[in-house]
Amino acid sequence: MSDTASGLRKPVFTKVDQLRPGTNGHTLTVKVVDCKMVMQKNRPAGPQVRQMRIAECLVGDETGMIVFTARNEQVDLMKSGTTLILRNAKIDMFKGSMRLAVDKWGRVEATDPADITVKEDNNLSLVEYELVNVVE
Repeated sequence: MSDTASGLRKPVFTKVDQLRPGTNGHTLTVKVVDCKMVMQKNRPAGPQVRQMRIAECLVGDETGMIVFTARNEQVDLMKSGTTLILRNAKIDMFKGSMRLAVDKWGRVEATDPADITVKEDNNLSLVEYELVNVVE
């Protein structure tokens, strides 16, 4: 039985410099460059208090870097120098710039350290995209 018959496709890995606004379903191998907590607050969720944490992390590969918005338990994996596989990641737009995110349909997993030298002079989150309405 081939892989396609069972519905399993080998993921096609995307490079950071191939990311575009409004796209999703990306699988990437990236290295964490830097991470900073931007929000940490407790919110009541029934009897237990749930902590909501959001961190903005620079992740990248040999083609470039992008800001990854890590939420809650994803934050624990975001240590500088860690190699991660981001599965089913999507691009969110924040003030006209791209942010990478993994929602509940995707996965963030630590993997064996890869020999990635991050191209730090190509930060895709510093590129501003202007939202243009196309008139037909």
